[in-house]
Amino acid sequence: MAWLLVDNSNTRTKFALADSDGLSSSRLWLPTPDITREALEETLAGFEFDASLLCSVVPEKAEILRDYVSSRGPVHSLTYESDTGLVIDYPLPAQIGADRLANAIGVTARHGAPAIVIDFGTAVTFDVVTPGPAYSGGVIAPGLGAMQDYLGRRTALLPKIELEEPRAAIGKSTVEAMLAGAVFGYRGLVREIISRLRAEMGGDPVIVATGGDAALIARGLPEIQIVDPDLTLEGIRLAAVRNLR
Repeated sequence: MAWLLVDNSNTRTKFALADSDGLSSSRLWLPTPDITREALEETLAGFEFDASLLCSVVPEKAEILRDYVSSRGPVHSLTYESDTGLVIDYPLPAQIGADRLANAIGVTARHGAPAIVIDFGTAVTFDVVTPGPAYSGGVIAPGLGAMQDYLGRRTALLPKIELEEPRAAIGKSTVEAMLAGAVFGYRGLVREIISRLRAEMGGDPVIVATGGDAALIARGLPEIQIVDPDLTLEGIRLAAVRNLR
């Protein structure tokens, strides 16, 4: 059976084909604001699948996605009520984002528990998986790209920049100064949150990063042991194995 995996995040929506053996190389994406039924029909015209697993954190786009994929077969939306293989150790489980559940599923299967998953997206999320395995909560902070966009919108003289490794902490131009503040400053934020999570968890959790800015930020953070770009999609695939039999 072929599945369509849909990772509907705030900035991009990714589509991948998969089956019980693994992820396919067939992948596409759309900017999330551009999602309409017409755009989906055009983008996914060549994809053949029997059922879909929808992982969404954008409710208004989730309705459009569900309506489209349900016309082509069964669809399951990932929530805390899904069969995840995890104990949910969280007082308000309905507040757990589907992407955070997917990351917890993926890290448990690929890297074990205890673990901390850091997902560098529009927001950066830190999710804690304790032995059990159990989803036990985490941290949400502004994403690096969102912080840079805010500076560009709210300051008259600061430009929008492309993120890359700074040459030095002492910037010799506005762009170099912004890069140093963004990358070195963000690494400091991540390092402090990791330190506090480790202290509260005890033991020695594996620390795994995923998402768009993961490779850049992890380059200067030895605390991050693994960068796994496919972690979220793999978690969605494993959710499909459990919920789309």
